[in-house]
Amino acid sequence: MVKVFLVDDHSVFRSGARAELDGLVDIVGDAGTVAEAIAGINRTCPDVVLLDVHMPDGGGLAVLRGVDADTTFLALSVSDAAEDVISVIRAGARGYVTKSISGRELAEAIDQVNSGDAYFSPRLAGFVLDAFAGGEVAEESAAGPEHDPVVDALTRRELEVLRLLARGYTYREIGKELFISVKTVETHASNILRKTQQSNRHALTRWAHSRDLD
Repeated sequence: MVKVFLVDDHSVFRSGARAELDGLVDIVGDAGTVAEAIAGINRTCPDVVLLDVHMPDGGGLAVLRGVDADTTFLALSVSDAAEDVISVIRAGARGYVTKSISGRELAEAIDQVNSGDAYFSPRLAGFVLDAFAGGEVAEESAAGPEHDPVVDALTRRELEVLRLLARGYTYREIGKELFISVKTVETHASNILRKTQQSNRHALTRWAHSRDLD
């Protein structure tokens, strides 16, 4: 059974989600704040984190960027705004569903992202396809030319892995340097390639050099 950690700042929603998912997944913990979420996820190492997007102290993005555990994130929110969807996907979430989803559908979404696939509520998939095909979300384009949205989308750990990859380190050497498993390095490398839209490690190295990320 998939191990799940639930993050939402409303205790009533967390209780309801637990009831809906009872017997379908193994909920190993929950949290209502960013700090509690980061600590709990790093402690329990769940397979999947159900992550609320809008929370105090930085919201879901702060959790995504603060977690070191090797886990998969599925955003779960009342919001279906394009900018919310794109921001958490760029930060590393594997899917995004709205809170109108049924318990059984949510369990299916959890299984799908845990298997390595992406999952989106039907009307949200188009936002992601447009963004990664070169489309822009208005709020993001306002950032100005001094920001590289692709670099900004990389988590702190992904940037660390990227720099070591660009310097020629092997996956095993990166794992020893960062005190993480080879499997975790491979996962980060795969996410980096996906976010930067590079086809292989050599192309990624050139990309990193061109942005002084090595």
